[in-house]
Amino acid sequence: MQRIVILGNSGSGKSTLARTLGARLGLHVVHLDTLFWEAGWVEPDAETFRTRVRQAVAADAWVCEGNYARRTFDLRLPRADLIIWLDTPRLTCWRRVLLRSLLNRPRSDLPAGCSEKLDREFLGFLNYVWNFDRRQRPGIEAARQAIGPGIPVVRLRGARQIRQYLAGLPSRASSTATANH
Repeated sequence: MQRIVILGNSGSGKSTLARTLGARLGLHVVHLDTLFWEAGWVEPDAETFRTRVRQAVAADAWVCEGNYARRTFDLRLPRADLIIWLDTPRLTCWRRVLLRSLLNRPRSDLPAGCSEKLDREFLGFLNYVWNFDRRQRPGIEAARQAIGPGIPVVRLRGARQIRQYLAGLPSRASSTATANH
């Protein structure tokens, strides 16, 4: 596993899993939100975003978290050798998104100048999170099937399955030791 794409709802644990996998396997971590958003939650033009993603996934090894299916699957999936779908229950996702907004801590998976706050737009985002499986997931899954049908998919539902999956992976140290023998 040298190029991993992580998909799932907001609050599903994509960023946390990406950081964990990156550290465990020695992979560069790509957070698509940091490539997409500019300070103040300003969207870049489409080509600027695609250029950023193209450069980020040009490396030999990475773990990339984020959906952006219609915008970037054609850049990411042809290079990916594994997709991880986080099937975290929507109530868990919704609760995590609400909590991180209330706490308003800086996040490494967001660019500077983009902090979450409770406002009208955020309430709409909570609706997005609640309805993700019904409204967004089918389109993401269709795009995945169209662009990367042969890429292995691991589906993980909840923290226990994620822990079990991680426990079965080699650590960076054991991978290096194995490669040197």
